[in-house]
Amino acid sequence: MSTSMTVRQPAGLNNDPYDASAALVVDHVVKEFGATGLDRWLRRGRRTPYRAVDDVSFVVAPGEIYGVIGANGSGKSTLIRIISTLLLPDSGSVRVFGRDPVADPLSVRPLINRVSADPSFFRPMSPMENLLFFGRAYGLTGDETRRRSLELLLELGMDERRANEPMLRLSRGQQQKVAVARAFLTRPRLMLLDEPTTGLDPRSKRDVQRFVADVRAQGVTILLTTHDMEEAELLCERIAFLAGGRLVAEGTPLHLRETVAGERAVDDVDMEAVFMHFTGRSLEDDEEEERTEAQQRKDAQ
Repeated sequence: MSTSMTVRQPAGLNNDPYDASAALVVDHVVKEFGATGLDRWLRRGRRTPYRAVDDVSFVVAPGEIYGVIGANGSGKSTLIRIISTLLLPDSGSVRVFGRDPVADPLSVRPLINRVSADPSFFRPMSPMENLLFFGRAYGLTGDETRRRSLELLLELGMDERRANEPMLRLSRGQQQKVAVARAFLTRPRLMLLDEPTTGLDPRSKRDVQRFVADVRAQGVTILLTTHDMEEAELLCERIAFLAGGRLVAEGTPLHLRETVAGERAVDDVDMEAVFMHFTGRSLEDDEEEERTEAQQRKDAQ
């Protein structure tokens, strides 16, 4: 059984969805697939409707790293796509520094960028060539892109030699560093990191995490989705748990553990125990249920 909790917002913020002092406001957002409209007509009603995001609300302060923890299929990536203007919500609203991604996406897009767990590149080209291409697409000059790209890659622990090798020769971790560098070329005010360290080797994972902490110190606001409890607790000022598309708990890592601890020592309560407390299952159980439901939806199509 899910248990909700009320958590104080950061100082200076409130729950007003039109509060321009917030970096990000998500207000009662709902996204459903397979139920109505063109999607249902194309499928002849065969696809089982389901809510990927179910009445989700939260507020992120400027310069904050806000974590969203959930199993694969919990709605994290759908939520990221809505914020980044790639999907329209069925109801509810989003504000990015007071701007509406639905009504005015062109004013929002320059403020944000996104890193996914499975980025795409021109793999025969080198990291530097890829970054020069995307820099030009972003409207940057060649000299500016080259300088900025090398600066970012070095900060991420990639040397200049690797920066000029074909992408197809690079490890998964090195490729993900290039994805992170690409996203930061435009100096976004809000960075959407969707499972950025999934599948990385330990060293690459530490390099990316260190870089994220460094750019946050420079004032960048970060929304981090992950199913890595340790990563979320290491990086995030506040964490929200998403299960079945619903936000079931939110707070600082310490506050969440204190809420669950009861008479136990707080240090004896890890984030996995917190997740189980608010969702009634472990993250692994949640992922297994999602895999079963995904197969059922596929079979129903």
